Amino acid sequence: MAAALDRVIYRPAAGKSRLDEADDATMQDKNLQENGSSRVRKTKTRPKLEGVASAGRLLTVLTAFRRGDAALDLAELAERTQLVKSTIMRLCISLEEFGLIQRNAKGKYHLGMEVARLGSIYLEGYGLGQRVVPVLEELVAATQETGFFYVRRGHQRLCMFRVMSPSRLRIDVRPGDLRPMDNSSTAQVLRRFDGLEGRADLADAPFYTSGTTDPHVASMSMPVFDAEGRLLGAMTVSGPLSRFTAERAEAARETLRRLASSISEKSSLSLP
Repeated sequence: MAAALDRVIYRPAAGKSRLDEADDATMQDKNLQENGSSRVRKTKTRPKLEGVASAGRLLTVLTAFRRGDAALDLAELAERTQLVKSTIMRLCISLEEFGLIQRNAKGKYHLGMEVARLGSIYLEGYGLGQRVVPVLEELVAATQETGFFYVRRGHQRLCMFRVMSPSRLRIDVRPGDLRPMDNSSTAQVLRRFDGLEGRADLADAPFYTSGTTDPHVASMSMPVFDAEGRLLGAMTVSGPLSRFTAERAEAARETLRRLASSISEKSSLSLP
């Protein structure tokens, strides 16, 4: 009986509105809690964001999507957000109204086109792509390795731009991917020049590391600053350790310094 209770799947009755569905799901959650007092059942984890404003919960659902997700059902969203299904349904109704999430015929959710529109506005508004990508192309042409531009996002680093190496053996990190703030050259630049932990000496840059995030990958990174001298991001050249050795990195050191500095010195970009 306990297992049966845990496997209850909510299916809305025909003709009901989306808010009615959410109300029914809420009642089902309450019934399960009441029945659980007299039956042995799994203990449900309390929502991590209990007591936080609704805006925080909305963003928790919106940012639960990951690269490679086609569509997520309520169970998957509940697992990732630690919110109950009835709450997620109500939040998704609001997100749908603004085009941030869409619900398909199978009742699963995927990101809406409004997300893409906002992303394009962000990139165009700060002129990042127009300024950074051509410089990355020059970096790749000079080194024959893959060029990246990263920014810091809390305890992670976000790849914003990438220009691929012409070699078939290359690093597979795509724009939008998140990587940890580990001891890689990119993370070191984002940590040491962000002003939060004291600015490092620019003469020490660029930084070269190997085998940090991946034992078979090496990288070298240089900071890029905005018009007001604040850290804008990290320009990184990266390749297989078997090819992008310390010797090859040393040969590319001045090229990376020059290209990253060309953005900083002429930059009209500014952080929000």
